[in-house]
Amino acid sequence: MLEVRDIHVEVEIRRRRLKVIDGVSLSLARGETLGIVGESGAGKSMLGNAIAGMLEPPLHIAGGSVTLEGRRIDDLKGEELRAVRGRRIGMVFQDPLTSLNPLFSIGDQLVETITTRLGIGRAEARRRAIALLEATGLPDPAERLGHYPHQFSGGMRQRVVLALALCLDPVLVIADEPTTALDVSVQAQIIRLLDRLCREHGSAVILITHDMGVIAEATERVAVMYAGRIVEIGPTERVIRAPRHPYTRGLMASIPPIDRRPDRLAQIAGSMPRIGTVLPGCPFSPRCPSAVARCHEAIPALAGGNGHLAACWLDEAAS
Repeated sequence: MLEVRDIHVEVEIRRRRLKVIDGVSLSLARGETLGIVGESGAGKSMLGNAIAGMLEPPLHIAGGSVTLEGRRIDDLKGEELRAVRGRRIGMVFQDPLTSLNPLFSIGDQLVETITTRLGIGRAEARRRAIALLEATGLPDPAERLGHYPHQFSGGMRQRVVLALALCLDPVLVIADEPTTALDVSVQAQIIRLLDRLCREHGSAVILITHDMGVIAEATERVAVMYAGRIVEIGPTERVIRAPRHPYTRGLMASIPPIDRRPDRLAQIAGSMPRIGTVLPGCPFSPRCPSAVARCHEAIPALAGGNGHLAACWLDEAAS
């Protein structure tokens, strides 16, 4: 349903072209949930924005392609792009207030979106909006239609945003850190709700997060990103139980165990390279505790079998 091929995203700063996304490829089947995980600065959100056609200048796609339902969409402009993004791609952001206009009631925003995009009457659009809000678990949806975003809690606003993202029955939902600002109990509710609603609507999901717990709970496959590249991708259970890239192992080791209290939490030494930093070898090699000479000399390609791929010279499949 979605095919991303060798996508490159660049930004021009002071006459220098800096790579933000460096040759990412992935595919997504209808109804599938793919997680994208990594530290802040790994390029997760940038990749989601590139797929949805939401890059703001001077950011731009410098190479590769994005195909949705057999139609290339990365080269669309203006109204053509807005039509695809409005009808076929739904977006859920970290802060629901960025998706909701504070000057309009949630009912006005939902009804306006539905009538404009689907071409149905306001009465039918209002019934559809109430049904969607009811499906999200929002109490008294008919009454709450007249309320404004500031009158809702963070969890309730995120439920409204989910309804807004799904009101046009998109084939793809991109959820960018949808639970980061919420309490732990509310996070679990939103993740379960996202999974259920997308399954009911038949939508595929790209779930962007830095939380491996969320990935384990909500996704079927996971792509681990580092410095604008995918360093490991595969079925979520395999990646979590038997990670093949040192960066993924570092992420897993940093999660505290629930059966004991360690004296010290594990951490990955160093930090993510800055945008524009060009390294001759694997981008993770300066931080990798197992790096050998080859790691500093050449960038490994993704390799492996059974759908579980890793880009590491130390991995058997890549060597």
